[in-house]
Amino acid sequence: MSGTSEGPTPAADLDRSAVTDSDLDAPPRSVSTYRSVFATAPLAMAVVDREGMVVGANAMLGTLLGSDPATLVGRSAADLVDLPSDTRAWHAYREVLRGRQARLRCTRRLKHPDGRAVWVQVTVAPLTGGEPGVLLSVADISDRRELQARLRHLQMHDPVTRLPNRTLFFERLTAALEAESYERSGTGRIGLCYLDVDGFKAVNDTLGHRVGDRLLAAVAERLTRVAEQAGLARAGTPLVARLGGDEFALLVEDSTGTDQLAELAESVLTALQAPFELAGRRLSLSASIGVVERHAAGTTATGLMQAADTTLYWAKADGKSRWTLFDPERNAHRMTRQALASALRPAIERGEFVLEYQPLVGMEDGRLHGVEALARWNHPQFGLLTPNRFIALAEEDGSIVQLGRWALATSCRQARRWQLDHPDEPPIFVSVNVAVRQVWDSDLVADVASVLAEAELAPSLLQLELTESAVMGSAGRPLQALQALSDMGVRIAIDDFGTGYSNLAYLSRLPVSVLKLDGSFVRGFQYDETGERPNPADEVVVEAMIQLAHRLGLTVTAECVETLTQAARLRHIGCDTGQGWLYSRPVPPDRISELLGTTSYAVGNP
Repeated sequence: MSGTSEGPTPAADLDRSAVTDSDLDAPPRSVSTYRSVFATAPLAMAVVDREGMVVGANAMLGTLLGSDPATLVGRSAADLVDLPSDTRAWHAYREVLRGRQARLRCTRRLKHPDGRAVWVQVTVAPLTGGEPGVLLSVADISDRRELQARLRHLQMHDPVTRLPNRTLFFERLTAALEAESYERSGTGRIGLCYLDVDGFKAVNDTLGHRVGDRLLAAVAERLTRVAEQAGLARAGTPLVARLGGDEFALLVEDSTGTDQLAELAESVLTALQAPFELAGRRLSLSASIGVVERHAAGTTATGLMQAADTTLYWAKADGKSRWTLFDPERNAHRMTRQALASALRPAIERGEFVLEYQPLVGMEDGRLHGVEALARWNHPQFGLLTPNRFIALAEEDGSIVQLGRWALATSCRQARRWQLDHPDEPPIFVSVNVAVRQVWDSDLVADVASVLAEAELAPSLLQLELTESAVMGSAGRPLQALQALSDMGVRIAIDDFGTGYSNLAYLSRLPVSVLKLDGSFVRGFQYDETGERPNPADEVVVEAMIQLAHRLGLTVTAECVETLTQAARLRHIGCDTGQGWLYSRPVPPDRISELLGTTSYAVGNP
């Protein structure tokens, strides 16, 4: 039997003519007994001299190797069991021959003359009694290896789809990312399509897990066909694996670029579009796919899967039934968002937030009537951040309650400070934004009362702003809180009015005193580059809103006033207060102190 590059070849039966009394240097009876045991032993064996040549082989070795034992004598024992192809085994074998190592045991894969593969366990040990040479024994472990292979297959494959499972997938992925794997040959790149079946849970919940399993098996068959078709046009077939639940992966080793992965993802979506016929039902489904393609060098299995998982999330967020390619910039933004979210609460405790104030100016007299407090995060890494970078995060994790209390207390103390520093001027009010979560997750009424008492500020000098969508339709606790605050003397304003329900009639039943028109209305008052007047319909709509608000006893503030023309038109149709860059950008509190009593803003002429 000849050995293959994967394993060795066994030895031959002991040739009686090769073993003499002098060779064994033992009494005749002992020699006879030895010969008998050696010849009839159920284990394949050979006696090997110190030069590594076979001097005797038994019948079992001849049977195992498919050769006459007599023909094995004089041959290299190492070649019979293919030891030279394994560097470590070959070195250890020579050490045993030289008496420097006690034993060698290794597993080799041999090729029998009839073409079948034979797995053997080779053992080499010195002869006893001080005899020169070694004893080579070869045990056939093919059945055990076959059983191990079957058990491994069961362990590494999903029982529902019969695809490689998560364990085998990561084993293959890790091997593909090893330097010796991609440096030997290929493109040195790797690609992954990470797939999730849209709406699979609904199938399981309505039709049962048995139908769900059949659907997963059908999906696996289609994915396998797609991979096989892709393999016909490329050097290798993508590995298809089920990672768990309704998640699948297609791994492309030695990918040729994003175009190849995009083509594969498109093929998968197309393959899954055709309805599935299961249990007498016609089921339609789609999939979302995250696609990642990059250089294998410097990539880890964990890093690749994190990128794929993120991209799959984008695909689902973008509308499902699509594939999305990993975008490093988009991922950097997500990572920044996560970094900000994790640092929010500690930042509030460390005092990294500051308030700036934007003037609210009377349209008729051009004087400063109040200011809106706007939070800024003085982040040690990202610099000064505006509310659009962190307010939504604060609302998600609940830290908006803590941040809101701080903003309320800080702005009220500042309003009182302006009042004390400018006793001869009419006091200005401060307007503070309030999130709905502050109403639900805290006692806003008690917080406001406590802050006003501590700052010694009159309730009429505090205005609380809530978004239109938060106020409209309020009932229960939110409405009770707003009513209690209004009864206390605090003004309630609806911010960004006109972007939500726009139900003015409902306002008569709410304790609201101020409407702040969204900036999109005000921008419609601007002349275009040719000097043409804006669409008169915009002005008609805003004028009607202002008149109705006045009928309900509400005052109106226009946001985003940027030009004298806008200010003039707004004043002409009765708008009460303006806010925007025409008057001032948000500024530190000391700048507001400078504006108090010294500035009368131009109101413009219509």
